[in-house]
Amino acid sequence: MVRPRFSKLPPEQQQAIVRAAREEFAAHGFHDASLNRVIEAAGISKGSMYYYFDDKVDLFAHVVRIDLEQLFDRLGPFPVPDGGSADEFWSTLEGYYLRLMTALTATPDLATLIRGLLAASTTPVLAQAQADLTQALLPWLELAVIRGQRAGAIRTDLPSALLIAVVMGMGQAIDVWLMNQQPADADLAGSVGVLFEMIRGAVAPSKHAAVRKGGAPPPSE
Repeated sequence: MVRPRFSKLPPEQQQAIVRAAREEFAAHGFHDASLNRVIEAAGISKGSMYYYFDDKVDLFAHVVRIDLEQLFDRLGPFPVPDGGSADEFWSTLEGYYLRLMTALTATPDLATLIRGLLAASTTPVLAQAQADLTQALLPWLELAVIRGQRAGAIRTDLPSALLIAVVMGMGQAIDVWLMNQQPADADLAGSVGVLFEMIRGAVAPSKHAAVRKGGAPPPSE
């Protein structure tokens, strides 16, 4: 975990360390990256680096988190479709995801970092970084399920937690596939469309689903 002393550094010094780390991880990958090269590029001593971060894993998780936060700031908040048809609901989500993947294609260093995070997620610190990202998305996912149910886009006969777990599991598999395949811009929209169709099929209302007890409507926000 990032030590509090790091946040007390002047912003320009924080940026110098993050920039040096980003370049090293992007150029060599997580496993082959050298903390000594980061220290040299950042112009700090080895003792200072361990004063701010526990180890290379800790530094890597921090850089990925910072870069993802900046990416989402540029893209704006996740849309939570409200009203409209099931097709409109899924079209809104697919459009945002396509923008996200397009932005990653345009920032190869960040794409490389994310591939490293996905590949090294068995490391406890990196697994926790992924868990933190998932937890941050949870309120949005819960609201999206409610509104998707209202639009007739998501089934109502299963617990929301299970539906979210299914979507998150499929979403992670899709993220890994897209990040590794790196489809060309011309093919990206088609790939995202097909993959979203898979997610939609997994959580769409079933013709054979049991009717909700008492005919109750989907839960309100």
